[in-house]
Amino acid sequence: MNEKKKVVAVILAAGQGHRFAATGGGNKLLAEFKGKALVRHVTEAALSSSACPVMVVTGHEREAIERILGDLPVSFVHNPDYGEGLSTSLRCALAALPQEAVGMIVLLGDMPLVTSTLVTDLVMRFEESSYESAAVFPSYRGRRGNPVLLGHKLFKAIAGLAGDQGARRLIESGSQDVLEWPVENAGILVDVDTEDSLKSIV
Repeated sequence: MNEKKKVVAVILAAGQGHRFAATGGGNKLLAEFKGKALVRHVTEAALSSSACPVMVVTGHEREAIERILGDLPVSFVHNPDYGEGLSTSLRCALAALPQEAVGMIVLLGDMPLVTSTLVTDLVMRFEESSYESAAVFPSYRGRRGNPVLLGHKLFKAIAGLAGDQGARRLIESGSQDVLEWPVENAGILVDVDTEDSLKSIV
């Protein structure tokens, strides 16, 4: 990648995970999958990809998240307003991006099946567009999944999001230049919302 242009990996790890906690599972990001916390799987995938640097947005149980990832070369950005919705974490990440960032690939901390290869492929597609695509998203058999790479053209719109709005609303509006990357990895559709959903992928 051009040394002056960076695509930053942003891991959203601020949410409370009400549905998972309601079933007695505690903080879902700390739940174990194949011997590691869910959020650690996602973080290690990002670190093994071409996205750089890797940023983790914390909120709920901040100390526990930082402890489980403390030995990894990531930066932490705390979102004190995490209870107000996803948009607050996106805005925190946006404010913390280095000046040379031309995009950020947003990974959800509860999606342990996302691979470093997938992240690198999305970055590659963005590079091939000369960093001018508004966004790049993966799809599996016609269904859009995560993570999503958000280009600099969307930064201003992201700064204006509110509540639990995510960048997906901006992409689905159809007014932006977006690239679709068909993949054979169904993991782009798998997030952990309940203990049952975790058991189904173990």
